[in-house]
Amino acid sequence: MSDPRYRQLAKLLIHHSTRLQANEKVLIEATHVPEAMLAALVEEASAVGAIPLVEMKSLRLQRTWLKTGTAEQVDARTKLQGELELARMKKMDAFIGLRGSDNITEMSDVSVEHIGLFEQNLMKPVHIEQRVKHTRWCVLRWPNGSMAQQAGMSTEAFEDFYFRVCLTDYARMDKAVKPLKELMDRTDRVRIVGEDTDLTFSIKGIGAVPCCGTCNIPDGECFTAPVKNSVEGYIHFNSATIYRGTPFDDIRLTFKEGRVVDSHCNNNEALLAILDSDEGARYFGEFAIGFHPHIQNPMRDILFDEKIRGSLHLALGQCYEETENGNRSKIHWDLVLRQEQGGEIYFDDVLVRKNGLFVLPELEGLNPKELAGAECQLV
Repeated sequence: MSDPRYRQLAKLLIHHSTRLQANEKVLIEATHVPEAMLAALVEEASAVGAIPLVEMKSLRLQRTWLKTGTAEQVDARTKLQGELELARMKKMDAFIGLRGSDNITEMSDVSVEHIGLFEQNLMKPVHIEQRVKHTRWCVLRWPNGSMAQQAGMSTEAFEDFYFRVCLTDYARMDKAVKPLKELMDRTDRVRIVGEDTDLTFSIKGIGAVPCCGTCNIPDGECFTAPVKNSVEGYIHFNSATIYRGTPFDDIRLTFKEGRVVDSHCNNNEALLAILDSDEGARYFGEFAIGFHPHIQNPMRDILFDEKIRGSLHLALGQCYEETENGNRSKIHWDLVLRQEQGGEIYFDDVLVRKNGLFVLPELEGLNPKELAGAECQLV
């Protein structure tokens, strides 16, 4: 018998996240996910009259596919695969991506050149330009022993944590975030202060987008983007992260006129390679505030880490269409700063959040105590 929480999660994804209707086509793309979970999604999609299509992938096989052969061969195969997947994606109304991995560093020995070809020829046309812009989509990780180890938890305890986080009360969150969106919409100058951090930038005219269980599960952030050339100062991202299969710790960046002019971390060579991916890689494409009440500590999984309560994140590279700031890049790398142990955010010289807690009365509904007060919503 499958875990009953599979059905609860399937209902959330079908009814809340993608809002599937009769005769709509949904692509369910899974990597190392139990068949029982995929069956629950197919059954729930069918119950509303939708047309589900399922594809199962292997990260280990993908590593071999990208690692083997010359750059010319990888270029040819990723272009062909990209063309085929793009044609399929154009037929979809919705997309659900469930991504599990027994080894988060599986791609660490694939060359930067080959990863770049994959991103340029497949990820960008299929997912960034088509799926993100033209479907209702939701992406989530899948819990396993590897994720539990990253989180420093037993497998059973992590699974309980995972479903508690994913099945939180997103309706309550959606209501509580509205004042923050309105405040960000009318804000010009942002200042972020903390240990080894003093960063300023403008978000004037960009607009903000609240995220409460639609495009990501788990969710819990409100994002915008800095005006491209406005970023000044320095910042220390104190949350461990992983990008392109390589772990990074204690990333420190210095900005002048929006551009990274100095950088340090535990792996400077790998960091510089990413920053030199293209010109846009040295500029921010996103600024967001995280507030999921049940996520407290980083675990090198950005879908969880960027929603840590009391956190914020900034992403190097490509901006989102909804918060256009003119930055173009083949990378989008979210970097997280936790502020529960110290730090402030100011909007137009007004203190908005201190030590991870919102201090303005209209925003207090986003603090952990208020958001976590409701029972998990089981659709």
